[in-house]
Amino acid sequence: MTHLPDHLTPEIWLTQMLSSAEAQKGGVVKRQIRDVERLVGYDAFIAEVHRRGFQAVRNGRHYVVFCNDLPIRRVR
Repeated sequence: MTHLPDHLTPEIWLTQMLSSAEAQKGGVVKRQIRDVERLVGYDAFIAEVHRRGFQAVRNGRHYVVFCNDLPIRRVR
């Protein structure tokens, strides 16, 4: 993992992402896979997504987090 500035720990980064206004509305947040894995690590990311009852998918270069527990249906 890459060193973050002293004021930003991996836990703070993850909490900020999953507590954003969009997340609080039950919306969707997206982050690049390389950033998640570089800054907080896959295991910590998935554990926190699961702990909050959210769902995540991986597509291309991104993790897409659905900040709710509603069913996900692929439409194509």
